[in-house]
Amino acid sequence: MLIVKNLTISFNDHRGGEAAHNVSFSMASGEMLGLVGESGSGKTITALTIAGLIERGRTTTSGEINFCGRELLSCSRTELRKLQGQDIGVIFQEPMTSLNPLMKVGRQVEEALRIHTKLSPAERRELALRAMEQVELPCPEAVYDKYPHQLSGGQRQRAMIAAAFITAPKLLILDEPTTALDVTVQAQILKLLERMNRENKVGMLFISHDLRVVHRVCQRVIVMHQGQIVEQGSVSEVFENPQNEYTKQLISAMPVRRKSNG
Repeated sequence: MLIVKNLTISFNDHRGGEAAHNVSFSMASGEMLGLVGESGSGKTITALTIAGLIERGRTTTSGEINFCGRELLSCSRTELRKLQGQDIGVIFQEPMTSLNPLMKVGRQVEEALRIHTKLSPAERRELALRAMEQVELPCPEAVYDKYPHQLSGGQRQRAMIAAAFITAPKLLILDEPTTALDVTVQAQILKLLERMNRENKVGMLFISHDLRVVHRVCQRVIVMHQGQIVEQGSVSEVFENPQNEYTKQLISAMPVRRKSNG
């Protein structure tokens, strides 16, 4: 489904230098793939470049990004916009920065349908309500007419997931989707994402600095450091027998859960 080959990304602004260097990996349809590394490792800009969310004038790129047979780096902006929100969805860390505070939630959930389909308002509403029900939002009819500030953090993230899934994308990029949530809500959202992946067969590129989260939900993991991939493989291989020194440091820094005696 996704093949990234020798992707190099350089900033054109005052920062200069390379943000990612010769990044290569592939991703199968329906796979949950983790992309981990500390802040500044290049994981987020790599993912956002795949999604086409980096203005082309801000960076210089080379290499290839092949998505379902389309070359994304060289395709037109018109063609890329057709893919964004339809075949490729993105869920960010903090939904309050992604949701429009002045627009009702239901309208935002169905936004991609307005852009990519010719469905009537009634049809869009029906699909939005169904999507909100799928992500287990309570009382979808009521939530549809609420504003983002009237929802809890977990409910806002569920609304974002509903908006991302409403067009049945092939690839979903999740940029730290549970970091801003408390532990209990985080567990609920991860369980939801696992179920949506299983039921919808959508590929998920899961960006996180939290190795525990990646270990739980992903089948394979890529480790990035200073703009380069330093290790990749199955979650069991990388976590149980890391080969790279940086990977070993990341894993050794993972908090150990203490077993309860009672």
